[in-house]
Amino acid sequence: MEKLLEILEDIQPEADYENCTTLIDDGILDSFAILSIVSELEDAFGVSITPAEIIPENFNSAQALWNMVERLQA
Repeated sequence: MEKLLEILEDIQPEADYENCTTLIDDGILDSFAILSIVSELEDAFGVSITPAEIIPENFNSAQALWNMVERLQA
């Protein structure tokens, strides 16, 4: 999870990733940030994120992102 937070902070440093659960709903992450996150997560964690995974439920919080990464690694 620590590596994930580092990736997120590099892409969008002003967001509160540890507490925010509405990153997509509130427009904190835009489409460019999401594509950057997908690319970084694929490289860092060796997962393949398909378009079907790119939904608000998977990107609204750092915890949701982490859950998706863990699910894809399994």
